[in-house]
This record gives sequence, C-alpha cells and structure tokens, in this order.
Amino acid sequence: MNVYLMRHGIALPGGDPSVDADAERSLSPKGIKRTRKIAKGMRRLGLSFNALLASPLARARQTADLVGAALGAEALIEEISELSPESTVEHLLLGLARYQDRGDLLLVGHEPLLSNTVSHLLAGKSARNALNLEFKKGGLCRIEIDALSPPGPGKLHWFLTPKQLRSIAGGR
Repeated sequence: MNVYLMRHGIALPGGDPSVDADAERSLSPKGIKRTRKIAKGMRRLGLSFNALLASPLARARQTADLVGAALGAEALIEEISELSPESTVEHLLLGLARYQDRGDLLLVGHEPLLSNTVSHLLAGKSARNALNLEFKKGGLCRIEIDALSPPGPGKLHWFLTPKQLRSIAGGR
C-alpha cells in the first residue's frame, strides 16, 4: 500500500484577529491559490487515493477539500482526530488501522507529526526523528509499506516540495 503524507497549505497567521481559535485558522488567499496549483500537479502525476484523511483543523480540511475537488475524490474525504497536531505517531498508526484494507491513503496534517511519522515508517520506532525531515506547507511524500500495523520498514518513493508540485502543474 502507499501512504501519501501532505502538510496543509499556507494558513492565516497565528493570532490573526479574524480567527477565534487556532483550530479555526483557514488557508490564506495565497494558500488557497497555491494549494489549487499543487492539487493540479498531483492530478498531472496521475495520483489517486482510496481515502483522503484530514486533520479536523480548518486549514488541513480545506487543503483536503481542494485536493479532493481537483482529483474528483470529494466523497473520499474524512476527518480523523488522529491527524491533529497534538497527536502522536503511535496514536495515528492505531487510528489508521481501520483503513488498512483501503489501499492508497492521503493523510493531510501538520508538523511535526508528519515528519515524525515518515521517520517512523522508514526507520522504525527506535530511530524516529533520525531522518530529520520537515514538510513545507503543501509538501507531499509517498511511502510504500506492506502494512500499517506493524509498520515498516517502508520505502520512500519521493518527497516533493510545494514548488516542485506547482512546477509539475505547469505555468507559474
């Protein structure tokens, strides 16, 4: 199975007076524009998913919605609390167990959970954080694994920056 991990797009700044709580921070206008372009790049790569799982925070859900719309996969989007920023890799993997038989999954979430999860899937629990990866906003990677439980060792196929994905989409 393939697990794709994606960080949410550029959001309104923390402390923005128009937002009451961090969980409600949505994508900024620039974030929406760039995420649409990233999603177009994903479509040009021919990506498809059996489930699009998003953190319940507004910026992650909005990112998943834009990707789902670009790929014609809106019906596959689900929010899962295990992708919340305060979650742990172990909690996330336990929550993903119910998706084990679905095949290719897109996870839309936050740092440092995403980079910790990639490190865990590639290098194992004892070496977590050993890879020192960091997702840029809108970044995406693909990891092939035999199973979510127990995970790894996985195979990293690629780790794309948002700029690379926008370039794949074509235009500026």
